[in-house]
Amino acid sequence: MCLAIPGKIIAIDDTAPLRMATVDFGGVFKSICIQYVDASTGDFILAHAGMAIARLDREEAEATLADFDRLAHYLTPDDHVV
Repeated sequence: MCLAIPGKIIAIDDTAPLRMATVDFGGVFKSICIQYVDASTGDFILAHAGMAIARLDREEAEATLADFDRLAHYLTPDDHVV
């Protein structure tokens, strides 16, 4: 099972063959293809396997991130699965 986490687009590169963005996932920066999602700098997206799959509004992204923070409160090191 995959879990998509909202990320914020920091920068967009339109010079590559596919439209790429630098996305901030809570301090982890990834290069994500946004070719097939209508998104701009400052937007929040969901990504899977390096591809943006949806754009989120700010409220939805912030609510989802807050839910993840609440869930993290209940996790222990033994809960980590590789």
